[in-house]
Amino acid sequence: MMNSSQSGSSSWPSHVLRAGTHRPTFTSDPTPEEHCKHVEPWLSALFQAEHLNLLIGSGLTTAIATAAGAPNVNMERVSLNHKHADAVENAAKESAKRLERGESNIEDQIRAILDLIAGLHVMAKGAERGDGQNSLPKKAKELVTAWESQLDDVLNSFVKKVLDTERGILHALEDTADLNRANHVRRLLGGFLLPFASRTGSRERLHIFTTNYDRLIEYGCDLLGLRIVDRFVGTLAPTFHSSRLGIDLHYNPPGIRGEPRYLEGVVRLTKLHGSLDWRCRTGPSGGVEVQRCALPFGAAENHPELPEKAGESVLVYPNSAKDVETLEYPYAELFRDFAAAVCRPNAVVVTYGYGFGDDHVNRILADMLTIPSTHLVIVSRDAAWGRLARFCERVGRDEQITLLVGNHFGDLETLIQYYLPKPAIDRTTWRMMDLLQRRARPQDGDEENSGNREHSDLELGE
Repeated sequence: MMNSSQSGSSSWPSHVLRAGTHRPTFTSDPTPEEHCKHVEPWLSALFQAEHLNLLIGSGLTTAIATAAGAPNVNMERVSLNHKHADAVENAAKESAKRLERGESNIEDQIRAILDLIAGLHVMAKGAERGDGQNSLPKKAKELVTAWESQLDDVLNSFVKKVLDTERGILHALEDTADLNRANHVRRLLGGFLLPFASRTGSRERLHIFTTNYDRLIEYGCDLLGLRIVDRFVGTLAPTFHSSRLGIDLHYNPPGIRGEPRYLEGVVRLTKLHGSLDWRCRTGPSGGVEVQRCALPFGAAENHPELPEKAGESVLVYPNSAKDVETLEYPYAELFRDFAAAVCRPNAVVVTYGYGFGDDHVNRILADMLTIPSTHLVIVSRDAAWGRLARFCERVGRDEQITLLVGNHFGDLETLIQYYLPKPAIDRTTWRMMDLLQRRARPQDGDEENSGNREHSDLELGE
């Protein structure tokens, strides 16, 4: 039960901005010109942290899909064809109420069905031991078969929705009849990723984490020419490896041997809940491996790499024991990467479109904030039914949390245009700023100072 302070904190105003000492109170919609001069330098400083991590939720896919005119991943409940469907629907509603998610959705349905199947498996053990005369185990076994079929239908519907969104985005990008929209979508996707990914090669790589099943991030990296480093090894059938070797990419400058330098434009990617193109298959070694199949972005519904049963995909579907599930392979390695990347000094995590609905992720973020030099930046279109406020209240680290919450700050186009810093690798901008600072030093404007300015400009050009 929440105490009074927690209950009060869960009702944030429509817009919340906290960037260092800049903490305005809004009585009307924010104006970007007033706040960008405070927010952009603050974010620019945070983006230069020693360890920069980006946690992306479904909000990014929703924003890009909306701009592309593509269908969003509809999370509404699906119809269940079973005489006991009402019991599952009631359990889904209780699940949504317990997690304070508002109306129940397809995730709550999946969670309820998985719990039901787990209980029925326990009851069906008698039938498996040969106790076929006992009507209860026999009935439980029949119900397991029926509800597993229902689960496949729900999961297939969910995967279809994710692919429909990918297909709609791809159609907008390839639509030659509406080049303005296609270019707009490209600018949004590239304009969001580039400020994070354009770190100089001498700094540690940006690490992108996502709870999404779609491949929008991979598509965006291909669009920008970014190279992705993940745990998969191989060409024809990339296989998930458990080893953490800190693999990176280097190049040899022309004419210089034996002094490799870090290649720019490299990011690390970890998909915490799996991906549409991950499969459990028997590998060349004869054992079961997690492989990344050749499923194109926005693949057609009849693509041969799509499984007949969505349960064959390596995806973490929500259930009430997610902590137990994430201890299994390969999720233990994925969440271990997340904890190792963020729970260390001088680490910064920026979240966009993540609604703080995953307790396992939230617990790692809370552990990170116990390190005084870490920082969390939350960018969201809304307060996620109060979950953002409750998280901030629970951790109690206001000085380590930057907030850009509301439909103004969370709007992707506004965020890119006014608040995200320019790519840090843009050396021309830094030279221009240095030049302007040197010119601004003299105050009296005499000839001697004018000559000094010309001399300084020449030195800068050299």
